[in-house]
Amino acid sequence: MIEIIESGPFNTVQDLGRPGYRDIGVSASGAMDPLAVRIGNILVGNDESAAAIEVQTFPFSLRFERRVVFAVTGADGNPHLNGSELLSWCAYLAEPGQVLELKQPPRLARSYISLGGGLDIPVVMGSQSTSLRGGFGGNAGRPLAKGDRIAVGEDAEIAMLPASGIAVVEPAVALRDVFPAAVDGTLPIRALPAGEHDLFAGDGEAFWSQTWRISSRSDRTGYRLSGEPITPTASIEMRSHGVVPGVIQVPPGGEPIVQMSDANTAGGYPKIAGVIECDLWRLGQARIGARLNFVRSTHAEARRVEQAVAGYVEDVRQTSRMVKRALKAMA
Repeated sequence: MIEIIESGPFNTVQDLGRPGYRDIGVSASGAMDPLAVRIGNILVGNDESAAAIEVQTFPFSLRFERRVVFAVTGADGNPHLNGSELLSWCAYLAEPGQVLELKQPPRLARSYISLGGGLDIPVVMGSQSTSLRGGFGGNAGRPLAKGDRIAVGEDAEIAMLPASGIAVVEPAVALRDVFPAAVDGTLPIRALPAGEHDLFAGDGEAFWSQTWRISSRSDRTGYRLSGEPITPTASIEMRSHGVVPGVIQVPPGGEPIVQMSDANTAGGYPKIAGVIECDLWRLGQARIGARLNFVRSTHAEARRVEQAVAGYVEDVRQTSRMVKRALKAMA
């Protein structure tokens, strides 16, 4: 069991989402940085898809009521256990009564807390993710609040953790040849031209060439971008169509909206581009006010990035297994 001691708005329970229900208007939800959830779960011995706590408003703290293996991944969130600073992207053992505190990260937007044994909460439509708009899933369909107590499942691997923990190199470093770094504070995000791209003519090129800023009107549903408006060459009336995370739509005002984890299931705004799936975690870690530019990509490049990420995840999985196997042999 854990008890929430301090939490801001919009901190929720999220896993890798609930696909398969968009046809009845149910968004997939899920973590804004799914790669962080996958790695955190591997470190603590869970299935990669197990639910974690997504923290996007700080400070956040919880108390452990029994021995639990945990890991903090995602943002560089300054984790502290009973006042002692810890490493992110590392699994540790917490004792009963100890307090984990996450302070405001220096650069990124979201931290994730994975717990060995997983969070013991109901599965709704195949997922434990919180749907705030639907009011279901996760912690009774609402954000975490002070005083909430959540049960943690039994952890079969709690004895197979070295005293110093198990750490991995974070994706932004391990995959720096795959994910280009920000240039002068501007984050490059790769995308593919979408169905209505050609309707924007010259403004279509302006979409790629200018720097956009993430507006304060952004949330888990979508990032609204501020910049020089872009408009189609003529007014068009479109039927609503299905949308998924990563789709970039342009409303009449001309400032694009990137659909995120709680993406609408359908919409009628023209689509100018779509973010490649493996760049969505980087976008999910971008803060309000952050600058970004879109880089025209290809299906081949998207596939290469996907393969590199899969290789990184497999390396983490194998390393974790080797360490635990060695510790078991020594016991």
